[in-house]
Amino acid sequence: MCDTVVALSNATKDGSIIFAKNSDRQPNEPLLHLKISRKTFPKNSTLRCTYIDIEQVEKTNEIFIAKPSWMWGCEMGTNEHGLTIGNEAVFTKEKVNKTGLLGMDLVRLALERSATAKEAIDCITSLLEKYGQGGNCGYEKPFTYHNAFLICDKKDAWVLETAGPYWAAEKVKDVRAISNRLSIGENYDLSHPELISHATKKGWHKEGKDFHFANSYNDFLFTKFSGSKERSNCALKMLEAEKGNITEETMKKILRSHHDESKATHIDAFSVKSICMHAGFFYGDQTTGSYIVSLKKDKPVSGWVTGSSAACISIFKPTYLSSQLENLFFGDEEDALHFWLEREQIHRLLMKVPNDIAIEYHQDRQDKETEINELASVGDFSESWKLEKEFVEKYARLLEPFENERINGSLYYQSYWKKQNKQLRKNHQEFFKQAAMG
Repeated sequence: MCDTVVALSNATKDGSIIFAKNSDRQPNEPLLHLKISRKTFPKNSTLRCTYIDIEQVEKTNEIFIAKPSWMWGCEMGTNEHGLTIGNEAVFTKEKVNKTGLLGMDLVRLALERSATAKEAIDCITSLLEKYGQGGNCGYEKPFTYHNAFLICDKKDAWVLETAGPYWAAEKVKDVRAISNRLSIGENYDLSHPELISHATKKGWHKEGKDFHFANSYNDFLFTKFSGSKERSNCALKMLEAEKGNITEETMKKILRSHHDESKATHIDAFSVKSICMHAGFFYGDQTTGSYIVSLKKDKPVSGWVTGSSAACISIFKPTYLSSQLENLFFGDEEDALHFWLEREQIHRLLMKVPNDIAIEYHQDRQDKETEINELASVGDFSESWKLEKEFVEKYARLLEPFENERINGSLYYQSYWKKQNKQLRKNHQEFFKQAAMG
């Protein structure tokens, strides 16, 4: 589960294009923020993606990505040209192959090999035709799906949706929100040449009517239970309300939004209808990281990342997506993993504290982010990161006494997170051993 949004220059306050995405995945699945430099390869080289080998290109771009720790591909990212892509799981009537390229592989491949949004569409669709998409996307339990993509550069944004080997692409006009559902209808700019005839042959599309990709290929049941309609509607409503005045702060509000906003704290507000998704039910995922990018001609690409789960309890940190400027992306996977786990400890401890302490934490987090925003506005990113690090260290100490307390919430919620906590420690024994010693 995920949500991705974009606002074009005609909808933002400063004329930039702003992209934002929550990565919703299984709760114990670390999301690593990595910088990968340009590379050159010998002719006829091959590349191992998550499951299959493909032909390698001679040169790749420098990329900044947020990737699940165990796979080659990434959930979202930006390259040296400003090309920015995020993917969504979608559930279609087409069969999911047992192996192939994951949607996350396709995101990374397009970032490495393309400079513009249109080039990225060509890259993804040609790879889709040559190698196909498929394979398990789950971390601790199997999960398979097809993919949709929101792709933007410093000029344009496109939505690309797939159903097995079939696809359609639509140019964004001002604002757009995509989620875990196909959404392209009568007006699309590109399609697989066999798409309409295939859907007609299957009886999913009636001849003589405008072709509707989403209505033809969506799997109704899985799409409905994903909660994607509620989430995409929520995001689009918030974008429309601020159209012409959208900023990065607008995107932060969207990524932090919940289906029920009546609670003072949302740590146990599990619902697949929330953009800021919290796990704790027998289906649904956890927001494991949030990512915002601002793209403007002749300006360095900048953004905001949490590097941690649950946007509503995290601090967005400013960063550049350039090797020439300071940034928060790591060159080493172990460093990126430790960064995520340090913040995940706080997430797990907040489930055990009394409500008054949770409210105090939220207020302190808001105050700290306001201070960081002020520093970022004058370009002081290093001090911003230092303040966030001090905040994390402070609450790691303050919340440590609650380690052995009972998890708040329903009996099912308690049981669910008790198992998740046990498995997280098992997965990263050395980290938690050192954390306890520290």
